[in-house]
Amino acid sequence: MKMILFAIQHDWPFLLPIFICSLLAVGVAIERWMFFRGNKRDVVALLDRLQEALDQRALQQAAIAADRTGGLLGQVAKSGVQTLMERASSFDRQFDISASLALRKLERRLAILGTIATISPYLGLFGTVIRILITFGDMAQTGGGASASSIMFGIGSALIATACGLGVAIAAVALHNYFHTQIGRWEDDFQLIKLMLLSAADKGSAGPAPVPMRRPTTQI
Repeated sequence: MKMILFAIQHDWPFLLPIFICSLLAVGVAIERWMFFRGNKRDVVALLDRLQEALDQRALQQAAIAADRTGGLLGQVAKSGVQTLMERASSFDRQFDISASLALRKLERRLAILGTIATISPYLGLFGTVIRILITFGDMAQTGGGASASSIMFGIGSALIATACGLGVAIAAVALHNYFHTQIGRWEDDFQLIKLMLLSAADKGSAGPAPVPMRRPTTQI
């Protein structure tokens, strides 16, 4: 406990950036969690409603179902249905654009977590090196007469900065990986919607099956 208080009192210029990084990581995590939660939708229920409307060739009803779903899933699905109605020939490209824009919204601010995970250990290591240098400087001023306990105390307090930096980095990496895992699931959902709409487009372009011609019969 004394080491921690000593580090706070004497090494606060090096601990402060780490503390700021931890606040940023918590803020980004809360904001992203609320954004993901606000846009979370049941993709299975959406696909069922879309399939029912597409089976009846009711694209307008499919667009209404997607609009009622809301969230990013509903927006991407509605954009895909509208493209299918208006520009079916460029559906593939237009849907990928809509999905990419939605993914960009999901990835917003996650680069901050990646940066914090990268620089936090270096900030802690920098503070540790400076504290060790100060400890060695104090030893030199006393002519090497410092006790072993005071030396160990100085080195131990120096390691607190490294421990804090590593702790923040571990938390940032865990949060960064968690959110990217969730984004991967959203991307899979977008692909499911795309495949369903492509299947409906293929059925629509195929048209009704041709009626086989019957050979005329001759009466005797």
